[in-house]
Amino acid sequence: MIRLNLSPEPAWLDLGGGVRLRLAPLTSALIGAARSDAQVSSLPDDAPADQVAVALAKAIGSLAILDWEGVGNAEGYPVPPTPEAVAALLDLFPLFQRFQTDYVAKGLILADEGNVSGPLPNGTSAGAKATAPDA
Repeated sequence: MIRLNLSPEPAWLDLGGGVRLRLAPLTSALIGAARSDAQVSSLPDDAPADQVAVALAKAIGSLAILDWEGVGNAEGYPVPPTPEAVAALLDLFPLFQRFQTDYVAKGLILADEGNVSGPLPNGTSAGAKATAPDA
């Protein structure tokens, strides 16, 4: 069963280390916009999966992170979540990993599971034989 979050309101996600992100809901429109981001769309078709995941997460983060707490510059002053600052934050592996698993992956899993079409003829059931008698 898919549990729908019908609230269009942003929600906070705790990444640990005192960092919290205020995130827009992860919608298909947001994912589509992130996939159209220049850093993602310019990747070669044979780009390694980890490179695609990082580029997509940064593009999603740039669109979805509305505010944050616990993020500052080298002098310790708070900085706004600009695309450059979001990319720098997500270059920190533990924070990237938490963002990826607790926000991005959940949305992508739902997108993959949301396809309720039957199996394709070349799928795992392609070789199955009919068991019902012909009428």
